[in-house]
Amino acid sequence: MPATASGGARAEEAASALSLSSSAPFCMGTRPEELAARLVAGGPGGVGGPGGGCGEGGEGEHERVLALREIKNQIIGNRTKKLLYLRLGAVPAVVAALAEPGASPAALVQAAAAAGSFACGVDDGARAVLAAGAVGHLTRLLAHPDDKVVDACARALRMIYQSKQAPMFDVNNEKNMDFLLSLLDSENENVTELAANIISYSCNSNTEQLALCGAGVPQKLVSLFGGSMNLRDACLESMTAIIRNNWEVASRFASMDHGKAFRSIVALIHDRSPRTRLLACLCLIALGHASPCHFLDRQIKTKLILVLLELIEEPGHVGDEAPLALTTLIKDSVELQKQAFSTNAVAKLSNHLLANTLQTRRAVTILLALAELCSKQEESRSQLLSGQVSTLILDALKHDCADIRVAACSCLKNISRSSKVLSAGRLSCDTVIAPLVQLLYDSSTSVQHTQGSKPPSGEFTCQLGSPPMEAGDCPDHLVAGRE
Repeated sequence: MPATASGGARAEEAASALSLSSSAPFCMGTRPEELAARLVAGGPGGVGGPGGGCGEGGEGEHERVLALREIKNQIIGNRTKKLLYLRLGAVPAVVAALAEPGASPAALVQAAAAAGSFACGVDDGARAVLAAGAVGHLTRLLAHPDDKVVDACARALRMIYQSKQAPMFDVNNEKNMDFLLSLLDSENENVTELAANIISYSCNSNTEQLALCGAGVPQKLVSLFGGSMNLRDACLESMTAIIRNNWEVASRFASMDHGKAFRSIVALIHDRSPRTRLLACLCLIALGHASPCHFLDRQIKTKLILVLLELIEEPGHVGDEAPLALTTLIKDSVELQKQAFSTNAVAKLSNHLLANTLQTRRAVTILLALAELCSKQEESRSQLLSGQVSTLILDALKHDCADIRVAACSCLKNISRSSKVLSAGRLSCDTVIAPLVQLLYDSSTSVQHTQGSKPPSGEFTCQLGSPPMEAGDCPDHLVAGRE
């Protein structure tokens, strides 16, 4: 490709497996050592024994396809098998099949699927696939006349670009930009989705955002919203990457086609798919932060809050990330925090926290959302402290998970910014202050950073909305002890 240079089957791998299943008989040994040895010893005439040949109709090529297919089936969703085949040196042999001039479409399909699976969810696998030159071969094969080969190669490249090991794609290079635009213009949705994935992965600077905007990429992405759900979601993620923290790009987008593009994303916050609704919310949040003057509609902001509160009820990744999106939306905004409070956000988040275990990522993101809601609003602080969830937050200060302790500490710090709470003595030494002081010496540096830096001997850093002070100067109801 023109570019500069865990556990359980992932959705991408599972889809690949279903689309590449075959009923062909298989009689060779299926032990990893034997399969890897056959491929490693392959090349023209290598697989299938002397004289087998690797042409499309040769016995050797048939054996190669079967071996590749069996390896692919064994490694999909199986981290242990992936690592075993990596040690056996199978990856270079799998990628070599992609480079074979006379390889059959069937071999190319199976090799592409195996290469993508090796790169999915395992950093060592991604590094091995990249080192073997898979990206270049897979990119070249996007122009193959067989649609199944193109589909398999596009899926494999998408899996590679899910890894942090993937190469960045330099959109400031004219040839690269032309190539990316050609992918977006493809009639194959797997290829256009690949283009969107590349943009999301590689668009990290203002110059890249402006280059993509100048080339008309936002218009192309919006035009693809009518495609499959997966393609629509990939395009939403790409739009967010292009807009994020860039006033000029966000302004151009908001005005595009007299606001039609903006309205098309607003419409998607009511989509049937929970993931689409979340991604549309994230895109609008990015737009609002980048260009607040184009995001003044109070009704849309209220809808975003309501949608995100609904999405917290969704299982899996969507429900885990919805509170974090809400936190981003209302961050440092008195207006939006008031709107969130008026929609009963504190109660809804608290009830969800009480109804579920603290062992999940969702507990972390809900605590962070509650912390932000209490950062500026006295009503939110009072409601959170008066409810049952306050006891749960105190328990979370002693949780085994550092992320839980950080989030709980953030909550209590923001609650303590209330002079009413402090003057009423509602944060007692035994129940609140002492655990917070202990966090100054927590084994996790992230927890220490949230609570405040560890003070030198004789000094107590009070991170309850107050500046550092000498322990002797701290009011009695705030002091948990001195060194």
